[in-house]
Amino acid sequence: MSEVYDRLRAEIVDGTWEPGAALAELALAERYGTSRTPVREALRRLQQDGLVERGQRGMRVRTRSPEEILEIYEVRVSLEATAASAAAQRRTDFDLVRISRAQKEMSATPTSDPAEMAAANLAVHEAIWAASHNGTVVDLLTRLNNHLTRYPATTLALPGRWEEAIGEHEAIIAAIERGDAERAHDLARDHMSKARELRLRIYGDTASG
Repeated sequence: MSEVYDRLRAEIVDGTWEPGAALAELALAERYGTSRTPVREALRRLQQDGLVERGQRGMRVRTRSPEEILEIYEVRVSLEATAASAAAQRRTDFDLVRISRAQKEMSATPTSDPAEMAAANLAVHEAIWAASHNGTVVDLLTRLNNHLTRYPATTLALPGRWEEAIGEHEAIIAAIERGDAERAHDLARDHMSKARELRLRIYGDTASG
């Protein structure tokens, strides 16, 4: 069952299945060479992930909208700030090592591959989430990130944003290392607020293009 889930999820994320595309169980079963049962289970999990939704004629790839971007970031801005604040209060030495390693790897990531850039950036965020030692926050942020995978273009590919994001990370990490929860909170909030505005700009450019 997980193989069908993994394959269908990857194809939704890479755009093989466009927003609004119908996901008929029988057609998917034939495509992946399986029965309808694992397809049904995969669709259920993908619905929980926020990647598919129920339409008038069955399941379909979830559509995109600027309103959804605002909804996602309204929650994510708050949760990222909460995670950074908690990390400043609860981080262990191991957490700091893991965050520092992720940040160094991000800095060394070539800017020729947007997917690698996005993955390296996410690794830094995930290390900070883990340092919060709040499983609920980590779970919610993971789910929110799943929603954003349907918007494949990364804000990090915009001119100057990559270097800017690295600098913003460094400031957040420094606050976490100092145990300055209030500063870490505010920096993380501002970092994600800027990402929201850039994400909306990308969506607008894509929609108008």
